[in-house]
Amino acid sequence: MTPRTVLNRSLLALAGLVLLGGGLLILFAGLDIYRRHDLVPPVGWPLTTPHDVLLGSADRARWSGQGWWWWPAVIAALALVALLALWWLLAQLHRRHPGALPVGGTPPQEGVELRDHALSDAIAAETGAQPGIEQAAVRITGQPAHPRTHVRLTLTPQTTPGAALDALCEGPLRTARRSTGSPPTPTEARLQVARHKPHRAE
Repeated sequence: MTPRTVLNRSLLALAGLVLLGGGLLILFAGLDIYRRHDLVPPVGWPLTTPHDVLLGSADRARWSGQGWWWWPAVIAALALVALLALWWLLAQLHRRHPGALPVGGTPPQEGVELRDHALSDAIAAETGAQPGIEQAAVRITGQPAHPRTHVRLTLTPQTTPGAALDALCEGPLRTARRSTGSPPTPTEARLQVARHKPHRAE
């Protein structure tokens, strides 16, 4: 589990607990649960009866005394929080990588799946070990049923792009297809040549 996944799940759990607590608080007050079941809420507990409000007349007068800008600022802050929460939710739903890839075709045999990061790391390691490749970076995007492979290669000055592409297709990419049992996937390769110091002629 990546640190980003841990952070997302922690924030989701925290937001869920806050919303659940607020919902139960309002539900208990709205249904008059305390009076019906002879429950004694803690001292100072808000919303204990259906007629309670979050801000009484005294509280509203006190906060209104802060100035005309107070309530517009509160509303703007709440709207900003709502927009950020919506943006975060849409970002979670719009996944840019498949997460897990089926092994043995679609659907996966016996529920066996491979994490996309593990496959991309394996392809990058095998590609980087080939002659003429100084550095390799691989990223897998798309949906589990339709993944796409993005490869970025840094070649040595002596390596030709054609030879590097042939070695990539016949080596790491073919190994990945054979290992996962999946059909060929669309692959985008970006090639660049490593910088080298000019030679001085004496």
